[in-house]
Amino acid sequence: MAALADAVWTPVETAWGRPSDDVLLGSIAGREVAFLPRHGRGHGLAPDEIPARANIAALKALGCRDVMAVSAVGSFREHLAPGTFVVVDQYVDRTIRGGRSYFGDGVVAHVAFADPSCRCLADRVEAALVALGLPHQRGGTMLVMEGPQFSTRAESRLHRAQGLDVVGMTGLPEARLAREAELCYVNLAMVTDFDAWHEGAVDVAEIVRVLGQNAANAQALVAELAKSAAPAGACPMGCHAALDNAIITPRDKWPDATRARLATLASRIFA
Repeated sequence: MAALADAVWTPVETAWGRPSDDVLLGSIAGREVAFLPRHGRGHGLAPDEIPARANIAALKALGCRDVMAVSAVGSFREHLAPGTFVVVDQYVDRTIRGGRSYFGDGVVAHVAFADPSCRCLADRVEAALVALGLPHQRGGTMLVMEGPQFSTRAESRLHRAQGLDVVGMTGLPEARLAREAELCYVNLAMVTDFDAWHEGAVDVAEIVRVLGQNAANAQALVAELAKSAAPAGACPMGCHAALDNAIITPRDKWPDATRARLATLASRIFA
């Protein structure tokens, strides 16, 4: 994140443990920005090893309101060629990993998730893509697979036939957790390859090459996005009030330990 001014790596502890790495805090165009490498510096965490609950909780604890996540993906569509960005608006979950919710342990909540991406934040991301002239598609469905292996050819052809757009390993449970944490969230998928449905095998060396190119574009995008003003007050889509009417367990039944843990995530309700 070369665009960050006065950048400092800052350790963060959460009620769900340590995040993937320290968080890089700095500013761009006078706006505070936090960067958290979900795989850790040096890419030492596999998709199923990422502490997603701690990552989202760390960003919330630092005062973040908007989260733009970036994921490398394979494409199921000819027109979504390597180097293209997709502003994801829907997901199909094929993961089996745990840590999918902050709730449980005596407090049950069911947040609305029909529209998992914040449209307001997606508008700003799309405007930044247009300003930079980067190839992109607004809207698309990401299949989130367990990994770390890539798809079989049969899986890839099936998912393509189902009308899905891209496949990745990290979009969930992040988006679910961001909604529970009352954060605006959007995933910017960076296409690195055509998935296994396409002629020829997935070439890891080519993926790494395109990933480097996409990463540079993504950093430029973050800098452009930081220049745009976030809407004042609460998110018009309701992201910042996602827990309203979502908590089923009566307040007088909340266990003290669970309430204390959740207060670090949603103090307006649990403090």
